[in-house]
Amino acid sequence: MNNETVSAEPQDGRDPFDDTLHRVLRLANHLNAPFATYLAHGYDISINEFRLLMLIGRHPRCASHELAEITGVNPMSISRAVAALQKHGRVTAARDPANKKRKPLVLTPEGERLYHAMRPQVDKVATYLVSRLGAEEVETLNRYLDVLVDTLQATDEEGQSLFLSFTRPE
Repeated sequence: MNNETVSAEPQDGRDPFDDTLHRVLRLANHLNAPFATYLAHGYDISINEFRLLMLIGRHPRCASHELAEITGVNPMSISRAVAALQKHGRVTAARDPANKKRKPLVLTPEGERLYHAMRPQVDKVATYLVSRLGAEEVETLNRYLDVLVDTLQATDEEGQSLFLSFTRPE
């Protein structure tokens, strides 16, 4: 085992929390803590399954590809999470009479039960997150978050992600 300690201080002397990306990632980690602490093991559900279950509960009859767009999670991860939710009897794929190729996802009675059991925890997290902000600050935060998401989702004229193009290793 390596006994060396790793310093949290960057080598250039900057405060490690001055970096915006680091702050966003840190925020995401903190937001996941109640899930990991209270829900994951108690309900035998992964973070992606949990996110999808909560979204399907809020947006009934979304198809997998629509959930991928809403969450920003890649379609393969969505597919795996949907398969796990189906395996555990939490969602089922329905038929869309207007579009035979589209398979909207619907919560089963077990999925509904789980959704309603976990929803209060989600509401507590959302409430606590903005508890020190006023209404105008929450609106401003939401506008900034929308700008950041729009920036990450922007595409060129061929539909390719500008973000992935920009961040491609050289």
